[in-house]
Parts: sequence; structure tokens; C-alpha cells
Amino acid sequence: MSDVTEAPKRGFFARLKAGLSRTTSALTEGITSLFTKRRLDDAALEELEDILLAADLGPVTAANVVERLRKTRFGREVSPDEIRAALAEEVAQVLAPLAQPLAPAGSTKPFVILVVGVNGTGKTTTIGKLAKHYREQGKRVMLAAGDTFRAAAIEQLTIWAERTGAGILAKPPGADAAGLAFDALTKARAEGSDVLLIDTAGRLQNKAGLMAELEKIVRVLKKVDATAPHACILTLDATTGQNAINQVEVFRGVAQVTGLVMTKLDGTARGGVLVAVAQKFGLPVHFVGVGESADDLQPFDASAFARALAGAAS
Repeated sequence: MSDVTEAPKRGFFARLKAGLSRTTSALTEGITSLFTKRRLDDAALEELEDILLAADLGPVTAANVVERLRKTRFGREVSPDEIRAALAEEVAQVLAPLAQPLAPAGSTKPFVILVVGVNGTGKTTTIGKLAKHYREQGKRVMLAAGDTFRAAAIEQLTIWAERTGAGILAKPPGADAAGLAFDALTKARAEGSDVLLIDTAGRLQNKAGLMAELEKIVRVLKKVDATAPHACILTLDATTGQNAINQVEVFRGVAQVTGLVMTKLDGTARGGVLVAVAQKFGLPVHFVGVGESADDLQPFDASAFARALAGAAS
């Protein structure tokens, strides 16, 4: 399967920069054409705000960057590099408090991570990559193929389990997802697993049905461990742009989302939406994905992301 193939090793900042290149190009071209030998006046600031909004950075971040420049550079001739540096600084300031690792608590075994998100956002692949991440830390990992409506998801997770050496509990398509989650947690406890990663369905056509299923999964998990799930992470596809905000709103309504993983930053022109999501909801960002290989999901680094996004010096 393409999403479990290895890519040639490159530094993660280089991969992140490449992944955000379309967003960066749009920002850089707009900023360069606007600020080549031009004083920073009201008209220029208004045009800059439009450029930032077009990059999906969101109204709050766009307004903050403009205000920062108004206070420090107004009336002066500014270079595109100065604008990019100010943008990187503002984005890093927004994101730094939210760059939090998803580290299982030492005393909690297994640490139960419920993974939610719209189908197509890379949810199942993210679970496989997280399994690899925790296995490399020497942890015993169990996977639960809880997206029981999609045979492809069950097959995909089974491949990831074989590849990473994780355990897995899977049932035939159509099986009760909550019952599977209950059995997986029971098995993970009995086998001394450190981490249990639970996949879920992501259908939004019937929000009430999705809500009922997720609520039932949480309810049965608590029968085994009253503190479970210990984390509920939402996968967001960067290519959806502002629609990612709607997805956060939906899933926060149906599950106690505790953090985010942003996928598919590879080549999208809409990577700036991560800033808008972070600004609006204040949810921790645990990982970002910049490609399909297992190593392309990495812990989120706010400073590296901000520099790559703005096209600032590395």
C-alpha cells in the first residue's frame, strides 16, 4: 500500500518546507510584489491583510500581524523579509503554547487514545504511524479497528499492525464498534499493553448517528476503565482549508476532543488553516503529517512550522 512505503530520508524541516511550499509561494509572491520599495501605509496594510486571509491564516492572526507591523514599521519602507519575519513571529507566538506531545502517562496502562475525524482525513493511516512512533519508544501497542463500516480501514490497520509489531483486534465489517472497543481495552489490559489506539467511523451524513456511536464507545470504555479514553485526537486534512474549522466544531460537539493531528500538509496551498484552527479553538496540536511514509508524521514544532509557512530563514 502506498501509505506504508518508505521515502528517502530528509530532515523534517526540509519536508515541512516542501509540504508547505504552495502556501509559502502564494504568501511570498504576494508580499514581495506588495512591499518591493514601498512604504508601509494604510493601503499596504489592507492589501497585506487580504493576502494573509487568502492563505487561510484566519482573521485574528491576519489582524494581529497587521497591527504588529503598524506599531513597529508604519510609514517606513519595509522589505519582504521583514514582513515574512513578522509573520513567522506572530504564527509561532500563536502556536507555541499548543505544541504539546501526546505522551502516555507513565502510570496509566493502557493509555487509551480515541482517534476521530472525517473519513478521508488520514485517520487510519495516522493511527498506523502513531503505532510506529510508540513502538519505537519501546511501548507495547494495541490497535482497535473500530471503523467497522469500511473493510478497507480494517485491512489497512491490519497491515500497519503487522508492519509495526503492534497487536490488533479486528472484527468483520458491520460489527458493533462499541463492543469491539470494549473487547480491545479488555484484551489490552490483559496483555499489558502500554497504548491502545482506537479507530472510529467518520461519517458526517448522519451526525446524530455518529454522535450516538461515539458516545456509546466512550460509555463502554468507561466500564473497563473509568478514566478512559485518556485522549481523543481529531485528524484534520490540511487540504480542506476553512472547512477544517467546521470539522472541529462538529467533533467537539460529539466527542471530548483533546488535541489535533494535521495531515496532508504535503503540497497543499491551504496549510495556513492550522493557524486559524489553533487561534479559534486553542486545542493542542500533537503531530503534523507531510507525506505518506511512516516517518512523515512528526511531533509538532511551532517554530519550525511558522518559519516554513512564512518562508522565513530556517
